[in-house]
Amino acid sequence: MCNLIQKYNVPGPRYTSYPTVPYWNLEGFSGRLWKSTVNRVFHEKKEEGISVYVHLPFCERMCTFCGCHKRITKRHDVELPYIKSVLKEWQMYVKLLGEKPKIKELHLGGGTPTFFSPENLSFLVTGILQNASITTNPEFSFEGHPNNTTKEHLKALFNVGFKRVCFGVQDYKATDQKAINRNQTFAHVKQVTEWAREIGYTSVGHDIIYGLPFQQLRDVEHTVLMTQALRPDRIAFYSYAHVPWIKGNGQRGYRDEDIPSGSEKRTQYGTGKKMLEGFNYKNVGMDHFALPNDTLYRALVQGKLHRNFMGYTPSSTRLLIGLGASSISDSWYGFAQNVKNLEEYQNLTANDILPIFRGHILTQEDKLIRKHILELMCQFETILNPKTKKLGAFQHIKENLIEMESDGLILCEGDHLKVTSKGKPYIRNICMSFDLKLYRKKPETPLFSMTV
Repeated sequence: MCNLIQKYNVPGPRYTSYPTVPYWNLEGFSGRLWKSTVNRVFHEKKEEGISVYVHLPFCERMCTFCGCHKRITKRHDVELPYIKSVLKEWQMYVKLLGEKPKIKELHLGGGTPTFFSPENLSFLVTGILQNASITTNPEFSFEGHPNNTTKEHLKALFNVGFKRVCFGVQDYKATDQKAINRNQTFAHVKQVTEWAREIGYTSVGHDIIYGLPFQQLRDVEHTVLMTQALRPDRIAFYSYAHVPWIKGNGQRGYRDEDIPSGSEKRTQYGTGKKMLEGFNYKNVGMDHFALPNDTLYRALVQGKLHRNFMGYTPSSTRLLIGLGASSISDSWYGFAQNVKNLEEYQNLTANDILPIFRGHILTQEDKLIRKHILELMCQFETILNPKTKKLGAFQHIKENLIEMESDGLILCEGDHLKVTSKGKPYIRNICMSFDLKLYRKKPETPLFSMTV
């Protein structure tokens, strides 16, 4: 096992998209092409519904483990102007589509969505829904910080259709919390979890992290035990992504040697996974666990599990519109990312300009590779089709797969590739075998976190 960790613990993408953002072809992208792909997929899959992600970037304090785009401030007069900009951007997309879309998924992420007042969050969601209808059994969800999510927040969002909430817990050990500047008690988490269930939320999730600075195996075991005591419907059990070259001073409050080694992280994950499965949580995808009656696990069983810029979702939509500064949209034929600077974002929307600053239009090769990576990330298996085998660089893919099969990570039966139990913790590495853009142009500077 140690040899495998040493061999495969390399920088690698998490594959919320393919191609990954650093490998987008910016020269081949334009606002005109982007708009045409949005229109195309919307009218091709109109009855399917669309997904909407809203990025709410404000936080009152810096959590030093975080890799999200955010603005640290205690000024709450920023809320309403930002929401008005988001609604302006949404109106531009509705105008582009030519009619009110059906929303299948709506997710509020951050930052800290519950930085915003309950009244302003209601105003935001109501404004979006005024220009849309919703599908049957929609998935409306938001991310909540246990320390500032009030019962009023939960009621307000429930009243506009939200039935799922995910609370960022991370870790319960005081010294670990201090290192990541995320101090919250079990009592806070218990209170908001119970409020959500009392109000009527059908899925309550907790995010926990392994591999944090100073974190030891016993800390992970303690956090898993405390988490299961509240029996959340979903648990995201993430690996800490150490990328200080991207996130600047936020991840430089501790030394590299304060972070668990690759073998320590693998032990933390393996132990946590075994504990969760012992509590009847089912492993879903790369880093999620769900109770058997949760929609995420049911989607896995039914072969409907999907992965996009919102992470794992229980259903697939071809069109995902990302609203807000730094948000990324996916039209199935292309990707587009909004400007990251808040003032620039608000200025562009005020002038009726979609606030996009980069993107990528997928090639036929991109679509083939994406298919395999999506199937591996969601179902842990894929079938090599004739078009894939005709790719000029297929020999590279084949050689990688032969080596991984020799290491016991995958099982190949003809063209059918299946990830083994031994291989599941290395799913990012297996997907990298198909990543021809990464193969053709190895990064000269750090781009990704380590895969273990």
